[in-house]
Amino acid sequence: MEKCDQIERSLIKKYRKPLWRPFIKAIQEYDLIANGDKIAVCISGGKDSMLMAKLMQELQRHGPLRFELVFLAMNPGYSEQNQQQILDNAAMMAIPLTVFESSIFDVVENVDSSPCYLCARMRRGNLYQKAQELGCNKIALGHHFDDVIETILMNMFYGGTIETMMPKLHSRNFEGMELIRPLYQVKEADIIAWKDYHQLTFLQCACRFTEMYDNQPSDLGGFKRKEMKALIGQLRETSPLIDANIFQSVQSVNLEKIISSRDRDGRHHFLEKYADGAERPQQDMVE
Repeated sequence: MEKCDQIERSLIKKYRKPLWRPFIKAIQEYDLIANGDKIAVCISGGKDSMLMAKLMQELQRHGPLRFELVFLAMNPGYSEQNQQQILDNAAMMAIPLTVFESSIFDVVENVDSSPCYLCARMRRGNLYQKAQELGCNKIALGHHFDDVIETILMNMFYGGTIETMMPKLHSRNFEGMELIRPLYQVKEADIIAWKDYHQLTFLQCACRFTEMYDNQPSDLGGFKRKEMKALIGQLRETSPLIDANIFQSVQSVNLEKIISSRDRDGRHHFLEKYADGAERPQQDMVE
């Protein structure tokens, strides 16, 4: 318990500015938690989800909101060693896990096209279903700031779209359920610093597919994210504000400077309103 106490104190003291404050800022700015919520905090065993669990615990204990937490860990087919590491870390950090089994790794291992995407979709569906069975109305995932900006670039470079990973979403398949991302504004470098300070060891991606192809070229589905991470790292050497500017770009979209956009009602082209705009000229319209 001494180790756990040190970890908890560090979140409020030593790492208050880089971890606790952006965590609270995202909760407040995006209205992620409300009184009466019952939230399934989804634990993968990695550094991000374990940190999220401790932050959520601290908020529940000391924050103004009244909500319930279930720390939900799915075993999609981990090796015995990896599964035990998750259990040991949770015990050391005083995180009471609710564990359930699935066979996702067995399914994904035999898929040739986009196995990482399929794995993520299947995991999320299983988590939603189990959380709903336990009476939860939200699931919390451990995606952080770097995941967000990497997703923006991946969608631009490989999807041909401008989209981002949203801080919260309504589930399309599980009525009344929401997904929230409490680490949305927490940077990965600060999570790593916290982990290293306490000499903690967490799982990386522990699926058999990743282990099989770890040294292969990065043209396999989920490995595009590694390319984006490396690219952003190179760009930071030129400008330390590059990641903040990427993040800001999807919060400052000027719809008058977009050729076309789409929503639930379909696609909208700038020519639809071009004639109306000509009647109300602005200073910067002619370039």
